[in-house]
Amino acid sequence: MSKIIITCAITGSIHTPSMSPHLPITADEITAQSLGAAEAGAAILHLHARDPNDGRPSARPKHFRPFLARIKQNSDAVINLTTGGSATMTLDDRLAAPLEVEPEMCSLNMGSMNFALYPAAARITDWKYDWEKPFLEGSDDLVFKNTPRDMARILTQMGQERGARFEFECYDVSHLYMLRHFVDRGMVKAPLFIQFVFGVLGGIGADPENLTHLKGIADKLFGDSYMFSVLAAGRHQMPMITMAAAMGGHVRVGLEDSLMIARGQLARTNAEQVAKIRRIVEDLGREVATPADARQMLGLKGSDKTAI
Repeated sequence: MSKIIITCAITGSIHTPSMSPHLPITADEITAQSLGAAEAGAAILHLHARDPNDGRPSARPKHFRPFLARIKQNSDAVINLTTGGSATMTLDDRLAAPLEVEPEMCSLNMGSMNFALYPAAARITDWKYDWEKPFLEGSDDLVFKNTPRDMARILTQMGQERGARFEFECYDVSHLYMLRHFVDRGMVKAPLFIQFVFGVLGGIGADPENLTHLKGIADKLFGDSYMFSVLAAGRHQMPMITMAAAMGGHVRVGLEDSLMIARGQLARTNAEQVAKIRRIVEDLGREVATPADARQMLGLKGSDKTAI
């Protein structure tokens, strides 16, 4: 088996500050947790930003810049910026920072979908900020918009014009066929790095047979021109990514995807999750990829060609 790439998603836009006191919010916190995750073995850092005043998800470049520069100065990890942001943001908002800083990698969501976070609101009794409860409860009427036109714009502006490569986030089987469509249009070139996403209400469920099915369809559509990674929400995180590692795939951890390190126990840092999956994959006989390995495997342009 090839070396295994560990991606760490540091903060995301799904969880709110009331869900965990350990969720990084400020530039100092995001920087510290990113560097800790890289030190623990994450080759790729998947990054969102927050408004440091209230923890609200932010797409503003001024909220990205302070931690991006410090991460690049103090780590060789691959910086992977979200183009998904939050489902409540416009595409112009979501692209503001990536267009400006020209990272090596970006995420790219491969389809529009319901993105239902509202069940989490029922589990919280004490809210830290007044935006959090409406943000979660309002997701019962929220469509995460990612149309073919949106995807083509991201592929053109970030990929063709700025040389970024992509973490193709596929929440369901149909998203793989959409990716094949863009391969056929000549807008996507191998090697593909496909992130199978499980356990988000509105996407495919976190069932082992679904991972087997997605892998089989990807094999059919892309042959040997792709690599796959897995992320799974909440309690499904470690079981599903362990299965992925055993199947020869790559893995993603981080507080964006799960706030826990064990049943009933909050993770205090992203590095804890990285260290845990690193122990598991090394026990499976897999060698963890360095940032240099990941750049070579994914055909990245190099950190010196970014505007960070």
